[in-house]
Amino acid sequence: MADDNDAPDKGANAAPVEDVHAAPVEGANAASVQGVGEAQDMGVGEGPGKGPGGAPGKGVGAWGQAIAAFALVGVVSLGLWAVSQNSASSTASGPARCTGGEPGTSPASRKAPSRVSGAQLCEALNRPDLAELLGTPQESAKSASGSGGSFKVAGGEEIATPSAQVEFATYTVSLSATYDGLPVSGTAALLGAGAQQRQVLGRQAVLYSDRTISIRFRLDGKDSESGPGVPARALVIAQDAEDHGGSFEVTLWRDDGGVPDDAVLLRIADKILPTVPGWAGTT
Repeated sequence: MADDNDAPDKGANAAPVEDVHAAPVEGANAASVQGVGEAQDMGVGEGPGKGPGGAPGKGVGAWGQAIAAFALVGVVSLGLWAVSQNSASSTASGPARCTGGEPGTSPASRKAPSRVSGAQLCEALNRPDLAELLGTPQESAKSASGSGGSFKVAGGEEIATPSAQVEFATYTVSLSATYDGLPVSGTAALLGAGAQQRQVLGRQAVLYSDRTISIRFRLDGKDSESGPGVPARALVIAQDAEDHGGSFEVTLWRDDGGVPDDAVLLRIADKILPTVPGWAGTT
C-alpha cells in the first residue's frame, strides 16, 4: 500500500487517468492497442492459449499472457501516440485514416517480404462500409492503425505477427496474421470451452470467446493497474485452403461490455478476409 507521500495528487496538478483496453492478448499480436482518451477504454485481451512458447491454442489471438506482458509496455506507449494522432485527425477531417504498420526491418519481415503488413491489414479492415457491416451505419471510425509485430519462440525463431485495429463508438474490430506455420485444424480444444471448429470461406476456422484486458494508468506513470476487460468474440482462419500453416484472425468487442453477435463477426470476416493482399494465393 502506498504511503501518504505516494498518494495520487489531487487538484489542478493531478495527472489525468487513462483507462486502456488492449485487444485480446491471446494472439501472437497479443498487444495491439486501440483508441485512447482521458478516462477512456482501449483493449488488450487475455484468453485461452495457442502454440509454442506458452502460446494459447491456435489463433492469432492465442499466444498467451507471457508474450503480451513482455510486449505491452512498448506497444502501449507507441499505440497511445499513434492513436492520439489518428484520433485528432479523424475529428478534424472525418473518419479515421490508417496509420502505422509499414513493413519493418526485423528478420521476420526480411525473411518473407511478400507477407502482408500491418498497413495492408489496416487498409483491408478500414473499408468505407465497415460501420454498415457492424450494424452501426451512423458511426464513423474514431481511430484506425496497423502494427508490424513479431516475437521469438524457443530456439530463436522470430514469428511475424502484423495486425490492424479500427475503433468505433460501439465496436472495436481487429484483424491480424500469424506466420507460425501451425495449422488451424484441430485447435478448437486449445481455445477454451465453447470453441467451435468450422469451415469459413472454404478454409479451416475456429470461432471462440476471449476477453480484453483493461489497463488503467496515470499519465505520470504512477499507480497503473490492470484487470479483466470486456468479452470478445474471435474467428481464427487458415491462411490457405489446405491449412498448411499460419492464420488470420478477426476479433470483435463492444465498448459497452456486451457480448458481440457472431453474425456480425462472421459478416465482417466474409467481406474483409478475401480483400487481404495475397488471400487467394496465401501459402
